[in-house]
Amino acid sequence: MEVYFPPAHNPAEAKVPAIIFFHGGGWQGGDLTQFRAACEHFARQGLVAVTAGYRMHPKGTPGLSDRGESRKRVCITDAKSAIRWLKTRATDFGIDPRKVIVGGGSAGGHVAVLATRQTGLNDPADDTSIDTGTVAYVLFNPAFEAKDQADREVDALQHIGPDMAPAIVFFGDQDSVWLPGWDAVHARLAAAGARVEYWQAPGHKHGFFNRTSRQRVLLKKVDRFLASLGLLDGGKEDAPAAAGGMKLVLVPPPAADPAATPATR
Repeated sequence: MEVYFPPAHNPAEAKVPAIIFFHGGGWQGGDLTQFRAACEHFARQGLVAVTAGYRMHPKGTPGLSDRGESRKRVCITDAKSAIRWLKTRATDFGIDPRKVIVGGGSAGGHVAVLATRQTGLNDPADDTSIDTGTVAYVLFNPAFEAKDQADREVDALQHIGPDMAPAIVFFGDQDSVWLPGWDAVHARLAAAGARVEYWQAPGHKHGFFNRTSRQRVLLKKVDRFLASLGLLDGGKEDAPAAAGGMKLVLVPPPAADPAATPATR
């Protein structure tokens, strides 16, 4: 875990929002470097920013254990512990524990949502009086799939609802593997009346946001979104970044279909 602080931040005087990111990598790879640029950006914007890891399973590990439990469970457990760890250090870090933003990319987006919505899968060593809820989500092509239905504990569709925190979500419109799962979640959130700001990048595939120049462009959208929630000073301007020809299209809410489920891969 790495923690980034705003310039001249004084924990004794300031209680600022925090943002914590979980990396992608198919629940079996990836590392803290994926969101270092994002953490640096948000620290400059006045937030305490964290990039966090979690236990992963080696490549080739069966998706389900002999007991029918998803290998993703441990990832969610560790993410919940990371969120609690951050909130317990509110005084030391100078953050407001009621204003913790949670984000992630790909598998990390799935982990972020389940860690904040799942009431179980707690580490026995955790103080469960500390909630893992969030005030907002920042999600980059979150990875939801039909296979998760085999274990409801890791199935986002079983844990989202009308009390879902506002979310900003980015996807490439050529992300054929993971878009069906997101479309199902998006439809469920629309039916529940949750606030979702969904941007698509035409012509781009999964993981398009990983290029730093593109990520910084997307973060400008995130800045405006968080400012609209009162979590960021909308007047702050970070260093400009070239879009590299990338276009973003705001996607309207889908026709509500409460029975929607991810397409099978």
